[in-house]
Amino acid sequence: MKQTLKRALMPGLMATGLISATFLPAKPASADQNVWRDIGIGAATGAVSSIVTKHKVVPNIINGAAAGAAVNQSRDLSTRKGQRPDVLRDAGFGAAAGAAAGGVTNRRHTIRNAANGAAVGAVINILTPQPRR
Repeated sequence: MKQTLKRALMPGLMATGLISATFLPAKPASADQNVWRDIGIGAATGAVSSIVTKHKVVPNIINGAAAGAAVNQSRDLSTRKGQRPDVLRDAGFGAAAGAAAGGVTNRRHTIRNAANGAAVGAVINILTPQPRR
């Protein structure tokens, strides 16, 4: 009887112990608030640029949001602490992300996509000029 209980319970206890030890220290995933702010700024800039240029709104919002996320990440990777982000670097990363997002969404106007992305990078730099912490 004792052996039967050990054979029945031990595998379950071992699995429970391993799983709980693995998941216990895990933190819930939470995004930095600056990412959401820059995605919002990018989407708004994409919407405004589509209204000004009289083109489709939704693809430009997607393009702007992607460029905003790329500019945010480029700031984290390429800007040293205490240094103000460079407007040309932000515009360049925004242009590259805008062109890439346009390629993914099957939009044929690469220069227009890059221009929208560069505008997003410049607007993010103007609206959030504080040095990186």
